[in-house]
Amino acid sequence: MNILITGGAGFIGSHLSEYYVSKGYNVLVIDNLSTGSIKNIRKLKESKNFRLLVEDIRESRVLYELIDEADIIFHLAAAVGVKLIVESPVNTIENNVHSTEIILSIASKKKKKVIFASTSEVYGCLDKVPYEEDDFLLIGNPQKGRWSYACSKLLDEFLVLSYYKERKLPAVIVRLFNTVGPRQTGRYGMVLPTFVKQALSNSDITVFGDGTQTRTFTHVKDVIKALGKIADSDRCIGEIINIGGVEEISIYDLAKRVKKITGSKSKIVFIPYDKAYEKGFEDMYRRVPSIKKAERLIQYSPENSLEDIIRDVMNYIKKEGD
Repeated sequence: MNILITGGAGFIGSHLSEYYVSKGYNVLVIDNLSTGSIKNIRKLKESKNFRLLVEDIRESRVLYELIDEADIIFHLAAAVGVKLIVESPVNTIENNVHSTEIILSIASKKKKKVIFASTSEVYGCLDKVPYEEDDFLLIGNPQKGRWSYACSKLLDEFLVLSYYKERKLPAVIVRLFNTVGPRQTGRYGMVLPTFVKQALSNSDITVFGDGTQTRTFTHVKDVIKALGKIADSDRCIGEIINIGGVEEISIYDLAKRVKKITGSKSKIVFIPYDKAYEKGFEDMYRRVPSIKKAERLIQYSPENSLEDIIRDVMNYIKKEGD
């Protein structure tokens, strides 16, 4: 079986590539390396079942061939990280929407199964928890750059569902909630690896806002297993599925947990959103997924605790220095 992964040199994509190579499948990755890294897939390059094409989806001359060869397509390529999104909203919108449109258009001609990686960001400012897949969505002020990402991914979801309904494309939307683990970088504003790196160097652990905002975190291992099950299940076609963790924690408490596990002497300091991102930056107070649908469709249940996640990130950073 041939698996095509866009953004396969990124954090989640590289783990997904490893998963399918270990199963003996042929894995084709296309990645422009804007946020992905050769370092993430260096071991895979030794496998005869792995192939990397360093190209932008929007400019690729062989994308038709890659999709024609593929049995399943995982579309993970996208702008990532709040910091990058706030700084580059034009690229965020163009990259996310146009690349998805291209993938769906080609895949629909061959009726190839597409697993589209969406995000919890699409729930926007919704003030009820847990978030369920059929909830109304509440996007913030369009003059705030951070919402460009949520809107672009939501438009992507509309495209996926439209291709499914109108052109019978077998497709699934997976909304991911704070996936974390080895290889994730804090370079683009990812909170947990940033905290761990700061703690290991005994630097200040920088909490944005007042730290009372809460999140759940999911180990990348649990996400990869879920994606594999979703790809294997015809019951998931045409569905939107949340994949996330179950332990809700405030960002301040997360900083304290990281400090304790790493044995750090760091101070925890607070930085106003205006200084961290942009003036008038809007954040969500709570972001907690309902995973009942995933439990029903694929028997999903995260196996790794928040402590497991922190320790795995810590050990990776100690070994790799990133």
